[in-house]
Amino acid sequence: MTLHRSMKLIGIGDNGLASLYPQYLQLIENCEVLVGGERVLEFFPDFAGEKITIKGGLSTLVERLSEETRNTVILASGDPLFYGIGSYLAKKLDIEIYPYMSSLQLAFAKMGESWQDAYVTSIHGRPMKGLAQKIDGKKKVALLTDAENSPNALARYLKHFGMTEYRAFVAENLQGVHEKYGWYSLDEMEVGHFSPLNVVILKQTMEPKCYTLGIDDEEFSQRKPDKGLITKKEIRVLSLQAMQLQKDSVIWDIGTCTGSMAIEAGKLAPEGQVFAVEKNAPDLENCLQNQQKFRVDITAIHSKAPQGLDNFPDPDAIFIGGTGGEMVELLQLCCQRLKPNGRIVLNAATIENLYKAVEAFKACGFAVDILQAQLARSKPILDMTRFVPLNPIYIISAYRKEENHE
Repeated sequence: MTLHRSMKLIGIGDNGLASLYPQYLQLIENCEVLVGGERVLEFFPDFAGEKITIKGGLSTLVERLSEETRNTVILASGDPLFYGIGSYLAKKLDIEIYPYMSSLQLAFAKMGESWQDAYVTSIHGRPMKGLAQKIDGKKKVALLTDAENSPNALARYLKHFGMTEYRAFVAENLQGVHEKYGWYSLDEMEVGHFSPLNVVILKQTMEPKCYTLGIDDEEFSQRKPDKGLITKKEIRVLSLQAMQLQKDSVIWDIGTCTGSMAIEAGKLAPEGQVFAVEKNAPDLENCLQNQQKFRVDITAIHSKAPQGLDNFPDPDAIFIGGTGGEMVELLQLCCQRLKPNGRIVLNAATIENLYKAVEAFKACGFAVDILQAQLARSKPILDMTRFVPLNPIYIISAYRKEENHE
């Protein structure tokens, strides 16, 4: 009779054996193969079976374990299903999971606060890019860090975007012999010395200024003396609606100028990514200033499209504020790169550009919707009110013909 092999994933704390239930210790004692990182395997110097150290990618480990016929225990820090190896292994192997407390649970316990209302994210092994719009306005934010994206780097980043409303609680080496935790101002966190094993919790001390959809044009830094080279607020809102953004959309903004469209798009898609190109260096400088003010961290490069777009990931939505005279080539590239069910939105101020754009989209097999926006803003005159018209704009929305469109 063949015995069914058993494979178990057990979470373990920094206090080693003391963090394990007797049942977990028994499972480890009875197994023949023990898998884990170097640090956790050191808790079991007397283990009699075979030890496998996790190094590098997990695909090789999965390949090896999928052929394993002996009883196996895999050890992982904390809760393996919380930014850990658990979800990956569970998809690939027939495995039972026994979690321990996550580092964040332990940190909130030390802090003495609830954490069901916290926004949780990780900058461990992933770029900090885009964090500003993810956390802006959140009252309580919990972050997993790493050696590069350390509490010091996080403090510098937050100060760059003016997020000085936060105090930080840093918890290091939780349950280990060098456990340490406490509160820091951003200035203190920027210069402090921290163990690589830490988590950071940010807590608002006051409410920051909140910008709703349709930020006033005057709020943006703009080129002088040519103020007005901006997608006007009303047109901006209509164009953003046409882009059909989701919270995790990848967005291109071509001819970003002040960055007004890219910034509002970033606020509507805080879990996504925004990539912008601008050919005029002074405009790009304004865009960078506006990013800081409005707390939207986008990738903006100095380039004349279509140059520079090759380095961007394929988009879910594209906004084209200016084409620099090479419209047909640019639109062809955008149509090729656009993801399924995506939208390209182009603003044209002349009937010539409207015609060129529609013909170029049709040649690529795209359908178009066109909204002609003729708007006027009120302006006081003595004790009365008159209206000042904005330039008429054609808002062109393009999408693949085979898609359902209502």
